[in-house]
Amino acid sequence: MDSESYALEVTELVKDYGSFKLGPISFALPKGYIMGFVGRNGAGKSTTLKCIMRSVGLDGGTVKVFGEYVAENEIRIKEKIAFSTGTFESFPRAKADTLAKVYASFYPTFDFGKYDSLKKRFSLDGSKRLREMSAGMRVKFSVALAMSHDARLYIFDEPTSGLDPVSRDEMLDLFAELIEDGEKSVLFSTHITSDLDKIADYLAIIDDGCLIANGEKDAVLAEHTLVSGATLTGEIKDKAIGYKSTPLGFTALVKSADLPLKDAEHTARPDIEQLMIYYSKGGRRNDNRN
Repeated sequence: MDSESYALEVTELVKDYGSFKLGPISFALPKGYIMGFVGRNGAGKSTTLKCIMRSVGLDGGTVKVFGEYVAENEIRIKEKIAFSTGTFESFPRAKADTLAKVYASFYPTFDFGKYDSLKKRFSLDGSKRLREMSAGMRVKFSVALAMSHDARLYIFDEPTSGLDPVSRDEMLDLFAELIEDGEKSVLFSTHITSDLDKIADYLAIIDDGCLIANGEKDAVLAEHTLVSGATLTGEIKDKAIGYKSTPLGFTALVKSADLPLKDAEHTARPDIEQLMIYYSKGGRRNDNRN
């Protein structure tokens, strides 16, 4: 693909806080698709998104949006991006509609008709003060604001956190609708892997600041296999990305390219949650032989 075919290109991104280092990480989101950015709490998801949006300074790497470097024309490029950081916590005494007017002043393409439509869809009362809204309603308000201007790349940080199952499903339906024209793209971070099973086309998994898997979702899953059996041997330990061992047997995640393993009695395709769990174990592999 040429550069203009990508909504987002992150290359060798680094952010070093001393106590925590992100990267270098690289991934790309093609135009017209949804990417799930997954990892446990503290893995580096929010830091990555803040670096993309340049709300924190980079210590290395570049970010391109639709073929243009964000650092070279930040204001104009950000007009193409809808960004939501989850629940809206600022100005708790302000009414939602008042905050929307302030937000709109930063975006010439803000559409109050679209905002009113999203309020209705999310059952939001714009006359309510933020402190009167539940955490889930504040998440919906944040997403409604972000989606009410003429964006092409939608970046959401934990957009389904705090929502009940019905509301989460409605939010995912909205994301799927966004990309129907093939011109818009969605990147959203989450630790709720079932959301990614439903709608993600691409997948990036991060743990302890490092990108551990990245690519088309089905391809990433196919590159890994769960193996299990009665005896955890040295061969499987050497090949395992992570494993669990009990007196009844073991389960380990391995690269599919490493198969067959002679002591693996059963194999299965992992899901996204299992990838995240076994990769996070790594050197801290779980051995419960007490």
